[in-house]
Amino acid sequence: MKITQLRNATAVIEFGPHKILVDPMLAPKGALPPLKLSGQRQRNPIVELPPLTDAILDSVTHCLITHCQKGHFDHLDRAAKAWLRRTQLPVVCTPHDAPHLRQRGLNVSPLAPGHDAPQPFLGGRIRTVGCRHGKGLVSLLMEHGVGYFIEMPGEPSLYLSGDTILTQEVLDFLARHQPDVCVVPAGGARFDLGHEIIMGVEEVLQFAAAARGIVVANHLEALSHCPVQRTQLVDAARRAGLGQRLQVPADGQSLTYVS
Repeated sequence: MKITQLRNATAVIEFGPHKILVDPMLAPKGALPPLKLSGQRQRNPIVELPPLTDAILDSVTHCLITHCQKGHFDHLDRAAKAWLRRTQLPVVCTPHDAPHLRQRGLNVSPLAPGHDAPQPFLGGRIRTVGCRHGKGLVSLLMEHGVGYFIEMPGEPSLYLSGDTILTQEVLDFLARHQPDVCVVPAGGARFDLGHEIIMGVEEVLQFAAAARGIVVANHLEALSHCPVQRTQLVDAARRAGLGQRLQVPADGQSLTYVS
């Protein structure tokens, strides 16, 4: 299995011949609105995609969406929708998101309802894991989405957490399944008011301490409402004795794992 981090939550996961594009945000730097209203109203994304992106996209076979409604352009933006309409790649998503994506001309392959049972997926199996995209009043404005647990023959098991804070549901899933590799959001995103809406440094460290496998942090240094820096997270992991298991890839970097 190979994971190539592109930007924010956008990555490509390779399982043999299958190359799965996750949560594409393909807009150029500064093409999307600010995500905070006070202080410096910086437009998003705040960095460009890495130079290798076009070549990687040419080889993609499927797309996987964790959530996309209520204005969550950082997981599926207008540029990505146009690209998916043009290519007509299969877009795997939840039944909740399927009508929304079909209305936009995408080639949708929805999963069956429910979180509990695994479903067939590209010769292996996949199941969804609930997300909690923030807490308190701000959570009422968010699309909570799902994470995905993917098991493929001869490959390490993979948990793509989706956008979530650290919840008991996530910890219970982790204790039951202990994936070989987990990809979690680590940017500590928050708006002008309210709590963090994804994991920040402390929650990522708690997650990594509870995990037995490798933890890969993303959602870093790409959006104006995500304050956590890569060096900050690396330093914190080292101090907590988790430096060997918590990996923080740069945009454009690939990580390879074997079972």
